[in-house]
Amino acid sequence: MVKSDAKDIRTFSNGLRFALKHSNSQVAYCALSIRCGTSVEPEDLGGLAHLTEHMLFKGTSRRSSASINDRLERLGGELNAYTTKEEIVLYSTTLKEDVLKAIDLLFELAFDSVFSPKELEKEKSVVVDEINLYKDSPSDYIFDDFEKFLYEGSPISRHILGSAKTLKRITSADLHNFTKACFLPCNMSFTVVGDFEPGKIADAVEKHMLKYAPADCSAAPVVAPEVKVNVFRRDENKKHHQSNCIIGAPAYSLYDSRRIALVLLMNILGGPSCNSRLNSLLRERNALVYNIEASYTPYSKTGCALIYFGCEKENVDKCIQLVMRELAKVRSTPLSSTALRYAKKQMLAQNAISSENGEAQALAIGRSMLNFGDYMSDAQVRTRVEALTAEDLRSVANEIFAEDKLSFLIYR
Repeated sequence: MVKSDAKDIRTFSNGLRFALKHSNSQVAYCALSIRCGTSVEPEDLGGLAHLTEHMLFKGTSRRSSASINDRLERLGGELNAYTTKEEIVLYSTTLKEDVLKAIDLLFELAFDSVFSPKELEKEKSVVVDEINLYKDSPSDYIFDDFEKFLYEGSPISRHILGSAKTLKRITSADLHNFTKACFLPCNMSFTVVGDFEPGKIADAVEKHMLKYAPADCSAAPVVAPEVKVNVFRRDENKKHHQSNCIIGAPAYSLYDSRRIALVLLMNILGGPSCNSRLNSLLRERNALVYNIEASYTPYSKTGCALIYFGCEKENVDKCIQLVMRELAKVRSTPLSSTALRYAKKQMLAQNAISSENGEAQALAIGRSMLNFGDYMSDAQVRTRVEALTAEDLRSVANEIFAEDKLSFLIYR
């Protein structure tokens, strides 16, 4: 019997990074992660990466869009994709016995899409509708706007969806040029989570990949552009029923070892549990907000730590005051040993529960493989978390949440 924590990690001759994490499920999860998100698209073609992701489903030299959709769904499986500022990810869910079909299809979409001009014009309309829908949700677009102002002057500041104006410029040739430059094995990782013998599934992935990609890759991997960081305060009247606010600051990159301490700190402040400090303070004790959350997004050369809340217009200043008071506490007062122990227990339990989700595992491992060529096991995560001290958290709080580093975006 294969152990449930068994893994197989390797890099193929053309640079593609592969990982298998064994599970006892009869469901197989696959993820093809590509290092080529919004931050590396041409400045005048905003939304190119996201539009490329959409167009991957609109036809290859072998299949129509209908055939692509039908390939896994008729088997009860699922096929999906998403775009971030640094990645495009294609992923699938199938029964174990259908995994080879999923593997082949993911590579076919990445390497053999035709980008029909006719389909492109139709898909532009779909994305414009997506943009308009997004504009109706200030609790969503305030996050992108915050990063736009925080990183203004840097490619990573761009909105993932682009705009109707920039989308109009994009041609089929632009999609071909973008994928030709970025969709290379050395910019990719392929992850499988399922009940497979180490070695066998890797051989299958390599076999299917070589149908579409060269055995060797001499091209240099995509490199994340440099980042400029700004401090700002913007208070704008958006005429919405509810006010939305983000207080945030630049944070550690993916490659900074202190990121684990920041993850724990953000979980304490405003993680998903109702007992987070900010939820307890602003919602439970003062009934000022319906939702408040703290999040941390690490990128290759920077990161972003944010506290978001939505509230009635007359409560914005009071909420900001209470958040600032709580940030002052975590900067000045170390957690007690009991509080730290429970905080670690809570985060490790959340991690263990999420590890039961095979799709989430495949996506997380894919990103880790893309950036590190490896991924941390649950045991390694536990070791890193257990080693954190109260002073580690206080130090991180003072560095990230120093008042002179904080930016504010308020939509009243």
